[in-house]
Amino acid sequence: MIKKLIPVFTVFMVMLILCSFIAPNLTDEKNEENKVEGKIVYNKKKHSLTLSWPAFGSSGSYVITRGGSRLASDFVSLGSTSKLTFTDNKPNAAKYENYYKVTRNDITIVISLENQIFGGNMYFYDRKYEKAETARNEINSHFNAIGLGGANGEWTTKRQAYYFKPNVNGQTYDSGGSGSASSAAANAIELGFYSHIGGLGKVPSDVKIGAIFTRPHLSGGANATCTFWRSVENVEVMRDFSWTVSQSTSARRLLIDSSSKYISDIGTTNFWGSGGFIADTHYTSARPNWGGQQQWYTRNTVFPAGSGTMGGSYNMVWQGCVNAPQEDEANSPIAATPIIREKPFLFIDKDGEYKVFVPDWQQDRVGTSWTKTDMGKGKVQDLTASWFVAKEGDTDIEINAALKAGKNIFFTPGHYALNAPLQVNKKDAILLGAGIASVTLEPTEKNTWGCIFADDKDGIIIAGILMDSFNSTTYQIRIGNEGAKSNHAADPILLTDITCRIGGVQSKNIQIQVSMQLNSNNVVGDHFWLWRADHGSQTGGDARWKRDRCKNGLIVAGNDVTLYALFVEHFQEYEVLWLGERGRTFFFQNEPPYDAPNQKSWSSQGGRVDGYAAFKVANTVKEHHTIGMGSYAVFTGTDGNVNKKNGFEVPNSPNVKLEKMCITRFAGSGNIQNVINNNGGSTATGTKRVSLYSETGLQPYDEEFTLPNRESYPAYISME
Repeated sequence: MIKKLIPVFTVFMVMLILCSFIAPNLTDEKNEENKVEGKIVYNKKKHSLTLSWPAFGSSGSYVITRGGSRLASDFVSLGSTSKLTFTDNKPNAAKYENYYKVTRNDITIVISLENQIFGGNMYFYDRKYEKAETARNEINSHFNAIGLGGANGEWTTKRQAYYFKPNVNGQTYDSGGSGSASSAAANAIELGFYSHIGGLGKVPSDVKIGAIFTRPHLSGGANATCTFWRSVENVEVMRDFSWTVSQSTSARRLLIDSSSKYISDIGTTNFWGSGGFIADTHYTSARPNWGGQQQWYTRNTVFPAGSGTMGGSYNMVWQGCVNAPQEDEANSPIAATPIIREKPFLFIDKDGEYKVFVPDWQQDRVGTSWTKTDMGKGKVQDLTASWFVAKEGDTDIEINAALKAGKNIFFTPGHYALNAPLQVNKKDAILLGAGIASVTLEPTEKNTWGCIFADDKDGIIIAGILMDSFNSTTYQIRIGNEGAKSNHAADPILLTDITCRIGGVQSKNIQIQVSMQLNSNNVVGDHFWLWRADHGSQTGGDARWKRDRCKNGLIVAGNDVTLYALFVEHFQEYEVLWLGERGRTFFFQNEPPYDAPNQKSWSSQGGRVDGYAAFKVANTVKEHHTIGMGSYAVFTGTDGNVNKKNGFEVPNSPNVKLEKMCITRFAGSGNIQNVINNNGGSTATGTKRVSLYSETGLQPYDEEFTLPNRESYPAYISME
């Protein structure tokens, strides 16, 4: 995650200090007073809603009012009662458009079906009942009030999602404004850490938002290298979309009418970022500018015609895009996306019910999966019938029971503390997170295995989840058991918008063998950030090296695995180790561990080679293909004499081909000495590139790899 060659070391150290200064506070959200909660029951036959609540207040009747939404401009009086229940026999026609305030003395509670289903971390907006600026004002108040914009927000356990109901009668959620989204005059929504914006329409144009801005908090707004963990999908942005971000930020299924730039125009003009990802999006009027970004992956996106550059310094991959930039040393246009399934999403159907749309698989796709009038091909699932809606506080026992019963899981925003791994054991099962939902390993003896284990089954989807680690484990996520042999070509396994984080939050010793391991065949990964934290709760250098331990970010043992937008950083041995056949990776971003203390402790291939390659294809592999690879040297927590021999290592086989590789140095005294297999030159003399490698360099030494095995699993894990 970092850097650009400016005054390199000075800027890098300032950034690192700023990122690291704030200690995590994992308890601040737990100290809120217990809130009075009511219940609501809908009688479909009578179309009535019955409320109930525990006693509160000191005396007098309970006064009942109703609005069409949580923040409706008008609430009408329905009467009062001395009882602890009330039935509304003439509610609004749409059952989810009934929000009730029950007031006694100076205490008011709000009761609604939406709150009962989704909990308190999902915020719904309805322009039919609210002013245009209502949603923007509330979201921005959260951004300011709970630290979602500054350094402290980076480690909060707060999670939130903001869902917008479809516009009606030509209304929009735009309160008006002008200029770049970063300016006060733009009246933009500012989206902070662990926050998500989602449209509840079938197509993006069903929800029209004015402007969206992500504000970098480093270097006066000029440095976005720590602007992580936020997402937006299925909306139309009418004025300006200034998506100033780095890793673990997802922008999907958007209609963007105007976009000034993908960079910050606050602070100094010397902006730098380490992003990013956007997919399934249509720009209607302007080509965006990624200037100042080190790298970016863009998939199946439509741009207006034009020949001008769209920015980026080292590694820009444009896959399945219409009117992508011309190819040059930094830009890699790829004609089509060979196989993809878009991420499922929540929406409101024409019957007024909440549904989840699960897109179909597509092959060799160019452009978006949707049009202005067609949501695309896929299946619609009723949320209340087919899904278990998990809320913060739900346990692994409850979630695993729902999975065993055949339910899919919708994770509302939250920080889920697990005492045992989630076990996905049925064909076509789906785990879908909202608001950067995180599953966290608690330090108990029952979960020495990991966060999520998926069986070797067809059609499994895991999407929108952050895997954290407060406990030493074997894995964080694993797909399929060792030796998995099933062919899933007809219905592959999909992993999308997945983040795995080792360290950063906790200040205890953590040891994990592999962050993610893919043993199944025919897995498609669409946007990963696997991150051994380079800043946070631990001090840097030797202390972090010993306390936040993880050997490998990703091991791919399955065949026919295809990955798009793979970000892997700071792991202590091979960051990506590929053992399966016919693997494909489209875009890879990496930085080595900053904190390797000395060369002796960080050498590979039996101690004969300095450091570990960022992307290692084993010598046994006969067929492999990658396009768009970047690895960037940042050796700062060392003795000053740590280097890496090769950015990438592959066997010399006629069907192993790597294209468009780049290495450079951002900070520190150490270097990457070769791009690939002793070829390409050293970062000591600047950025080095290799446009195509196949059988032209020194093949790495043969070696054995120590992988987790069945002895690593607790006995209660059922292995078929």
